[in-house]
This record gives sequence, C-alpha cells and structure tokens, in this order.
Amino acid sequence: MKYPRLLSTGANNKVIALTEDTVAKLFTGDTRSDIGSEAEKMKYANNLNGLVCKFFRLDYDDNLQAEMLVMERIYPIDYRAYETEKRELWLAVFLDEMHQLHQAGFVHRDIRRPSDITGQPFDNILLTNNGIRLIDVGISALLSQVGEKLFKKYVETELKELEEFEKYFISR
Repeated sequence: MKYPRLLSTGANNKVIALTEDTVAKLFTGDTRSDIGSEAEKMKYANNLNGLVCKFFRLDYDDNLQAEMLVMERIYPIDYRAYETEKRELWLAVFLDEMHQLHQAGFVHRDIRRPSDITGQPFDNILLTNNGIRLIDVGISALLSQVGEKLFKKYVETELKELEEFEKYFISR
C-alpha cells in the first residue's frame, strides 16, 4: 500500500506526516500490545525530560486501516554545519539527559542501528533547533518491565554505542 505524506520506513513501521506539528507511526495488523507498549515508554520518558519526542495520542485511520501512534513532528538539522564547540555543548546536554533516563529506569536500546539495516548508523538521534532528540522507542525498555539484570545489560550496550556516537557526532 502506498501511504500519503510518507516520511520514513523502518523495519516494522512507516511514519507519515499528519500536520506540520504531528506525525503518526503506523501499525498494521494485530499489533495492540506493541503500540500500547511503545506509547507507555514514550510517556514515561516524556515525564523525565525532553529528550524523547513527545507522545500525543493513539488513534486509528479508517482509510489506511492502521493504528497510529501520534507524536511530535521533529525537523532535523544537519549538525555538520555547526562548529565543533557547539556540537560538544549539545552532546554534553544529550549525554546528561541519557544518564537521567538510565537513572530513572529507561533505556532507548536503538542508539546505533544494526549493520544489516539500511540508513545512517545513528538515524534515531536527531539534532533540532532545541538540541539533540531521540525518536523511535519501539525496542526501548523500562527497568520495571525487564528486571535489573537485563536492564543493566541494555544500559552497558547503550553506553558503548553512545561512545561511538560521540566520536561520530564530533568528527564528521
């Protein structure tokens, strides 16, 4: 099916523009638990800080026959146009906010794309006029849902990926 106002296509979902301020991640088929879980994780992160894009609502589009996770539309800018000093400042704020999320029991888990998925290695980290933001919390995890041992493993992996991102962001 061809989707109107298509913005991106991920491994499992497509994202379309709804308005100048909102987008919808489309869920087709029987995905009730997936969409609800993702919405809960977004709301949880939104209550901690402004790093993860804002959740607005769950909806359904009859024409597209799709459940929709409606969220803030983010307009990324190319960080390579900015001086290293500015990037270092944005990065410091980003890392502090990631630490806040980890301390509160939220881990993103999709900082670095697996090598077999097309796209840029850090597609889910976007620079905006309001600093660095995160999108796509589909495989994110909450400590309360996965337990301490698994959560700790996820955070360790994410910290390594954040080190890679730091080099990528500053040196490009």
